Amino acid sequence: MSIFYNEKERAFKLRAKDTDYMLKVINGEYLGHVYYGRKVPDEDLSYLLRFDESPFTPEQNDRDRAVYLDTTPFEYPCFGIGDYREPAMMIMDSDGMSTCDLRYVSHKIYDGKPALDGMPATFATENSPAQTLEITMKDSHAEIEAVLVYSVFENLDVIARSVRFTNVGSKPVKLTRALSACVEFDTDKMDMITLNGSWARERWVERAPLHHGKQSVDSCKGESSHQSNPFVALCAHNADEDMGEVFGFNFVYSGNFFAQAEVTQHKKTRFVMGINPLDFEWLLDAGETFTAPEVVMVHSDEGIGKMSRTFHDLYRENLIRGEYKDKRRPILINNWEATYFNFNTEKLIDIAKEASKLGIEMLVMDDGWFGHRDSDNSSLGDWFVYEKKINGGLKHLVEEVNKLGMKFGIWFEPEMISPDSELYKAHPDWAIQIKGRPLTLCREQYVLDYSQKEVRDYVYSMMRDILDNANIEYIKWDMNRQLTEVGSNFLPKERQRELWHRYVLGVYDLMNRLTTDYPHILLENCSGGGARFDPAMLYYSPQIWCSDDTDAIERLKIQHGTSMCYPCSAMGAHVSDCPNHTVGRNTPFKTRGHVAMVGTFGYELDVTRIPQQDRDMIPAQIEEFKKYNPLVRTGDHYRIGNMFEDNTWDAWMFVAKDKSEALFEFVQVMGRPNMRSRRIMLKGLDPDAYYYEESEPDKLLSGAALMNAGINVAKIWGVDGISGDFSSKILHFVRR
Repeated sequence: MSIFYNEKERAFKLRAKDTDYMLKVINGEYLGHVYYGRKVPDEDLSYLLRFDESPFTPEQNDRDRAVYLDTTPFEYPCFGIGDYREPAMMIMDSDGMSTCDLRYVSHKIYDGKPALDGMPATFATENSPAQTLEITMKDSHAEIEAVLVYSVFENLDVIARSVRFTNVGSKPVKLTRALSACVEFDTDKMDMITLNGSWARERWVERAPLHHGKQSVDSCKGESSHQSNPFVALCAHNADEDMGEVFGFNFVYSGNFFAQAEVTQHKKTRFVMGINPLDFEWLLDAGETFTAPEVVMVHSDEGIGKMSRTFHDLYRENLIRGEYKDKRRPILINNWEATYFNFNTEKLIDIAKEASKLGIEMLVMDDGWFGHRDSDNSSLGDWFVYEKKINGGLKHLVEEVNKLGMKFGIWFEPEMISPDSELYKAHPDWAIQIKGRPLTLCREQYVLDYSQKEVRDYVYSMMRDILDNANIEYIKWDMNRQLTEVGSNFLPKERQRELWHRYVLGVYDLMNRLTTDYPHILLENCSGGGARFDPAMLYYSPQIWCSDDTDAIERLKIQHGTSMCYPCSAMGAHVSDCPNHTVGRNTPFKTRGHVAMVGTFGYELDVTRIPQQDRDMIPAQIEEFKKYNPLVRTGDHYRIGNMFEDNTWDAWMFVAKDKSEALFEFVQVMGRPNMRSRRIMLKGLDPDAYYYEESEPDKLLSGAALMNAGINVAKIWGVDGISGDFSSKILHFVRR
């Protein structure tokens, strides 16, 4: 068992591998947070609540109830009863009052893990089982019930949390805040790690010590966003990759989110995470239920690296689904940076012919194949073939590519609509809008109202016509703008603020239909690059386009940050042309391959026009990727270098679960004068085993020596007149 209940003390203990999480019914009614951290043998640590200190519990001294409520570590805090810290829940009842007071009613414990209604969530498997605790809380005055759901993974240091709200009364009530998790920490001595950035530089790592007051990250763009990722880690000041206590939080949601750490007057920290309460409301009529998305909590007592590897294991086993869950992805070539909108059937076949000779396995036709689209100012929503460009039709093109032994993939942007489209002319009311206000254009497009099943059904019918017409085996699903003027022509006024969430549920519905009806298709998500790289998307697509910035050196930071909680097997990464189309930098073709090999691997260039010496490297590059991809896809990932601290080099490792082999990758970003070789300590090996590097099979070193003494990585010098800057090398270690 993973969940224990002490009837006498009315205390709960959740054991997730080496982690314990404790809570307790206080004073017969409130639910208090007791402990979260390394496992302990004790069943009850209620003394940590300090009930013998002032302010005393209300049953002993009711005059201090408000003071007590503002200091108690509540498991799921409400607003309006004397707790002035950040609440997890707020309501507006039928009398216009916002106070809520949840009290413990009952609980149940059962094996397994429930699905969430209409939303992605982690799941239990035979190899990674779970047990679940549901605690029912109720506000008798407002007649609203909240069920706190905790699922504990037995073999991982993971607890997943969500909440269900039900109106158990006869009058309507509105949720105005419905966060998914709150955790109370009895200290302020922690750092906060977040993943922030912008388009083409997503998920850069930022770390800062907590200070008095509130520090938060959020998105109000209708998606998880380029600017902030729904991930936060709170860690000890001395925590690094390999040591120290770390608490990681990741929100399994693709819309507006909110995560905040609040250091209170008593030097304690309250952390909350969930749907962004900004502009959020949800009307609950009598008997109706609202389910909040899931927060995944990971605890590590061995630094940031162990936290990351726990997230990776969880998502690979308990979130990603489908045919490609445990399978190498096809090596593809995408025509976007090769041609942009300037292509036709002949050009695509030319690329495919050359690519097939080199060992590339799939051609992906990107934006521009539909409607009358020759630039980004038309045709979104018109998902029928642009016959003038795809001369001979889609089926003919796909068959010609298949004859070359290659698979075929296609790009869609199903959530969007162009003003210059047949769909918009027929249904202008299908765009998200506020009557009487002008619509804001972004990338010459509007957003479809996915809260409406009729809209989703129509778009999906067009997609099905395309998919049923030809042998399509991959879809790149894109979303290139955020939401503005968020209003619906179909929702009543009392439900208009539900549109933010209903939109996301609509996206999930369509993705679920797609992956159910076409289980063989590999779905890759994209949102202007990495604006929707979140765990919810991994539930539908085993890979996500990491960033529109494909420059190998820029990708070092982007992929480092992404790996904080997302597995490398999910990172869409390609070898692109030089000078790079985003930053104009030239990097060696070899380095571009090594950096892309961290992720799904593919090509984003015109293979018919690149230099011959680059073209000649592709077959060996592909064979190298195939050889090492099982390690990348299933092994433990260790970050060794850190471009955020030293931008002259980077390094990382993938180690087999049984420690039998390891792949070490190194990038020399900038050479420095008067420096000898660099001493680098490896990680994750068996200290008692002996290893040889593949190029030197007769030279054995112990795992202990490789990790504690390290290896010497010599300065890389350029060849053929090319600078040694931006050069790379890989080493493959095998256990004897």
